[in-house]
Amino acid sequence: MALNLVLMGLPGAGKGTQAEKIIKEFAIPHISTGDIFREAMANETAMGLEAKKFIDKGELVPDEVTVGIVKDRLAQPDTKDGFMLDGFPRTLVQANALDEILAELNKPLTAVINFDVEPELLADRLLARGRADDTPATIKNRLEVNIKMNTPLIDFYNGKGLLHTVDGARDIDVVFADTQEILKSL
Repeated sequence: MALNLVLMGLPGAGKGTQAEKIIKEFAIPHISTGDIFREAMANETAMGLEAKKFIDKGELVPDEVTVGIVKDRLAQPDTKDGFMLDGFPRTLVQANALDEILAELNKPLTAVINFDVEPELLADRLLARGRADDTPATIKNRLEVNIKMNTPLIDFYNGKGLLHTVDGARDIDVVFADTQEILKSL
């Protein structure tokens, strides 16, 4: 059975770190909208420049841009045995769009892993990683926006029986051991 995953958590919760470990263990492609946008911005593509306008203000890129990118990526042949989405969906509109995309591609979602970390700890983590778009003001705004958006998504996926929450504030290897246990039980 394909392992079709969504990783959730506030910015800095460790999704990327855990994704690297999941890739090594389960050999599925990691689809990070953040990486896709950063690459597009670095290459100064039309989409990258449009996304940069929003990202520089700590705002989210509009759904129609993000959904289109994700749909194209999920249709690629390397996702036939599974995939791991990181940074998508971020809204109920995107979650519903993802349901439609996955139904169309016949790739049902297996699980949603939510890495839960207190926002105060996340602000410190984000400042420490030193990205150009991680200033105290944009971090505060990004966390507030994501908290408002994550709550309905958590309810949405919990209602579908797909949500698994992991305490992401602990040691990376302990978090992965819990994540691994969940994924092997699916």
